[in-house]
Amino acid sequence: MNGNDAGDERGRGPRTSADRDLSERLRRLEGKLDERRSGPSGPERHPERSSSEPSAMGRAFRMSAEFVAGVAAGGVLGWLFDRGLGTSPWGLMIFLMLGFGAGIYNVMRTSGFLRPKAGTDGRTDRK
Repeated sequence: MNGNDAGDERGRGPRTSADRDLSERLRRLEGKLDERRSGPSGPERHPERSSSEPSAMGRAFRMSAEFVAGVAAGGVLGWLFDRGLGTSPWGLMIFLMLGFGAGIYNVMRTSGFLRPKAGTDGRTDRK
């Protein structure tokens, strides 16, 4: 029993005009939903992820690792610069800022926010 075949409030008697209209609209809605559910499920609707693409968690770990690596490399280079030239703390501060910028750039590049322009990657599209 799906609720479309009920009579009046107590389950007795003929349906009213409003009940028939509602039942008809429900049947049409169910038909449309069935069409949508069983519609095209090709690559344009549900793109399959290839096995070579990383998962979302993998991409997040990669981006966070690239950001931390940029900041850490800037810090180490700045500390070495200060230690070698005796310019403490300026080298560390400057290289930390450069490392932060490099980390942000790497995250943006990895996420696809910065896309290379066509033909600037050094490769040609010859076949």
